[in-house]
Amino acid sequence: MEKAIQVKGLQKSYKKLHVLKGVDFEVEKGSVFALLGSNGAGKTTIVRILTTLLKQDGGTAAVNGFDIAESPDYVRRSISLTGQFAAVDEILTGRENLIMIAKLRHLANPHQVAGDLLKRFSLAEAADRRVSTYSGGMRRRLDIAMSLVGKPQLIFLDEPTTGLDPEGRIEVWNTIKELVDNGTTVFLTTQYLEESEQLADRIAILHAGKIIANGTLDELKKLFPPRKVEYVEKQPTLEEIFLAIIGKKEEK
Repeated sequence: MEKAIQVKGLQKSYKKLHVLKGVDFEVEKGSVFALLGSNGAGKTTIVRILTTLLKQDGGTAAVNGFDIAESPDYVRRSISLTGQFAAVDEILTGRENLIMIAKLRHLANPHQVAGDLLKRFSLAEAADRRVSTYSGGMRRRLDIAMSLVGKPQLIFLDEPTTGLDPEGRIEVWNTIKELVDNGTTVFLTTQYLEESEQLADRIAILHAGKIIANGTLDELKKLFPPRKVEYVEKQPTLEEIFLAIIGKKEEK
């Protein structure tokens, strides 16, 4: 499989705080890669480095075949980033938000681009309403739609469902599944472990500045301590696996 992201020995410090201590991982094209970690583990730092918003102190990384240090402009042209909070203009309508981004990207037919994305993300009926009237899930769907203007090969979603109610979260999950079905690679950071269970092809756990586990959900389940089965065997949840793996590392 072709690699959308290749990271080797990534390091980053803030003064005396060594956040990343040699991070290694790869992401296959057309997949969902979930990066898990406690608050302050460095998830957003990795996203900012890979999207060329922050320079690493050491190590290398390539995104869509472009070195992030040597070819940052090419990296930025091939990706999109959606942060923890929806970056939409609430005064404008949904349609106007999309048209604005399409014009900023110098696309030939911004109105057609906006119309297509509004249909794709089930926002056509609300297209000409101000975004201030949208629900949380609708705003996030619009935010992701804006990120797809220009058809980026890879989209970074940094905790995309933060602050959403369960219904809004499911809406975003369905959107992410649709992105992957259409060939987009998704790099996801999240604090909701169920989100990774539902969406991710591969899951990596970041702890103490390093990736301490990386694999499919089934592979991570094998790292979970065996249980004594008395009646019906219960499969461990990703939350239980995460806490068990973190606990092992802290004991050493």
